[in-house]
Amino acid sequence: MSELDYIAFIYFLFCWFGFSIVLSLGKFTNKRSLTDAMDEHRRGWFLTAQKRELRMVDTGIVSGLQNGVGFFASSTIIAIGGCLAALGSADKVTMVFAEIPITETPDVLIIEAKLAGLIVVLGYTFFKFGWSYRLFNYCGILLGAMPMREEKNANIEVYAKQAGEMNVLAGRHFNAGQRGIFFAVGYLGCFVNAETLIVTTTLILLVLIRRQYFSKARLVALSILDAKKAA
Repeated sequence: MSELDYIAFIYFLFCWFGFSIVLSLGKFTNKRSLTDAMDEHRRGWFLTAQKRELRMVDTGIVSGLQNGVGFFASSTIIAIGGCLAALGSADKVTMVFAEIPITETPDVLIIEAKLAGLIVVLGYTFFKFGWSYRLFNYCGILLGAMPMREEKNANIEVYAKQAGEMNVLAGRHFNAGQRGIFFAVGYLGCFVNAETLIVTTTLILLVLIRRQYFSKARLVALSILDAKKAA
């Protein structure tokens, strides 16, 4: 591997984890992200749920969110299995890349190393989805443990706030898993050459920045919050 290959991999990691850190801390930018807005909606959801006598709607939503996470986790496992199969046939994969004119002259060891890197990316993503699935499960338990309003000496708002925070954590880990999927797509550029990896990583980063800070979805989520505060 050349020096440019190492620079491209460092750039890939810097973009992936750097963007995640900025998004999680939220204090390096003056604009609220889409994730921040939806976190406020999640907290507001459970404060509203505490006022309902029957909470089947809320448990159904939590179950739907959990099923969505389960789908992504299962898909990631399938992708990891495909990478392991390709790793076991690295010589054949190398022959395939050798016939593509835009790729550099491949080497079996380099192809194996790049496949192992992709497995690591997908493995990290799977653990994020797995933990998010578990947290949504905990969120459902907290929702079920939330006392009814007519119960005496029951601080329902504390239950609602804790369940909301658990839902926020689950959503954060799910978002981290999705970012891993997106950057795994950008990582595929390394199988062409280092320059392509830099380009694909940059494109993925720009798409994520746009969705978090300049998308219509963000404007919709923030407009609802602003309307509630104005009222």
